[in-house]
Amino acid sequence: MPPSCCGYLSQYTHHHLVAFLLTFFSYVLLHASRKTFSNVKVSISAQWTPSIQNVSLSPGETWEDNHLFEDEKQATLFLGALDSIFLFSYAVGLYLSGVIGDRVNLRYVLCFGLCGSAAVEFVFGTLTEWLHIYNIYLYCGLWVLNGLLQSAVWPCVVAVMGNWFGKTGRGFVFGLWSACASVGNILGAFLASSVLKYGYEYAFLVTSVVQFAGGVVVFFGLLTSPKEVGLSLESETGLGPVETDTDSHRPLMSDEEDDVEVEVYGRRYQSVQQPDEPLAESPQAIGFCQAFCLPGVLPYSLAYACLKLVNYSFFFWLPFYLSNNYGWKEAEADRLSVWYDVGGIIGGTVQGLISDFMGKRAPVLATSLALAMGALVGYSHSPNDQVINAVLLATTGFFIGGPSNMISSAISADLGRQEALRGSQEALATVTGIVDGTGSIGAAGGQYLVSLIESRLGWMCVFYFFVVMTGGSIVFITPLLFKEVCAMWRDRRALRRQL
Repeated sequence: MPPSCCGYLSQYTHHHLVAFLLTFFSYVLLHASRKTFSNVKVSISAQWTPSIQNVSLSPGETWEDNHLFEDEKQATLFLGALDSIFLFSYAVGLYLSGVIGDRVNLRYVLCFGLCGSAAVEFVFGTLTEWLHIYNIYLYCGLWVLNGLLQSAVWPCVVAVMGNWFGKTGRGFVFGLWSACASVGNILGAFLASSVLKYGYEYAFLVTSVVQFAGGVVVFFGLLTSPKEVGLSLESETGLGPVETDTDSHRPLMSDEEDDVEVEVYGRRYQSVQQPDEPLAESPQAIGFCQAFCLPGVLPYSLAYACLKLVNYSFFFWLPFYLSNNYGWKEAEADRLSVWYDVGGIIGGTVQGLISDFMGKRAPVLATSLALAMGALVGYSHSPNDQVINAVLLATTGFFIGGPSNMISSAISADLGRQEALRGSQEALATVTGIVDGTGSIGAAGGQYLVSLIESRLGWMCVFYFFVVMTGGSIVFITPLLFKEVCAMWRDRRALRRQL
């Protein structure tokens, strides 16, 4: 392995690896359970509408016993309304949980969200079916509560990652880490399709139990900051020195001998508890309005509102679209939908690495979003062939999922650790909540619009709607794009003068 690569990796300890993996898999489990609802929509719609084949019951008995709607179209509109209800409550919760996360121990907030959401999903999807309880108001109330509880997770995991990993290489590290949502979607699709033959309630049962267990593991195993083990990274985080734990200095990878390791890490990590120096005061949390006014927060939040609308429309409706539009079985549609997430995983990692190399985020985002508009048009004309559909789906995921992952993770971390925050560092969870919350408001309104446009105009108009929203994302980041391109041009001219 090249020395430069070893040097880059040797800055991390086993504590960094544990923090990376625990935050990664906590959100994997959350998204797996969230994905379950979209994967079983066809089964839920069938359960909530009268069955023509059910001749043992009279129409009145069938309606009163376990059916909510007269036909599938009404059930589809209600499923879209549930998606919007979830995302609106999720958006409100993000604004609140980000502020709470900067003031309360991140581990407590994270575990409360994971375990509470798992319990609500068990009641929504499994317990109501076992007890044959079918009530619109109960479903809406549970989904509002689920959105509020799930909103506690994302700001916390991004804040923990921001505490452990500095700005150097953040685009690549966060690009790789932000694949957690896509990995969760893939896991949820396979879990749901594997048990769907027993009933959709078992899909909710499996994912909710696994998520609850993951919350317990995170509670006992997660360290939210290097300060908890006496480490202080020489990075842009602005953290003051803390007491050094000698056992935490062992790097993940290094070709040097032990005595060289001690010398290198003695420089990189600083022991703080020097007898004659007082401990640094804990940084104060920034206010919500102050965080909203930070440079770049509003443009990226509005761009993410448009982009998350498109991304979450694929998340919530893709299996339903594949099953209804092409006539494929629900389990086949679930498995095929994972190619969108595969593209998103690759896109987030590659584009994050490119943005690190360039030192700029906006040009990479704008280029990817422009190509995404073409990919959406291409996918809308996909033939009834699963292989071609999968290739086009992965391409679309690369250009849409990649930018979405970058804004929600690496760029949010950049905004929460910028120079304007010197002296008031506790803003990362708040800024993340603002960006993701604004994105969720856009996504919430979009989910009902998708069901409405599809029922009135068809799926082709839905894809044209996606193209317009993707173009809106480019418009909102245009000022930042212009600023960063001008900065790159000035840097290049200055470099030429020096040569």
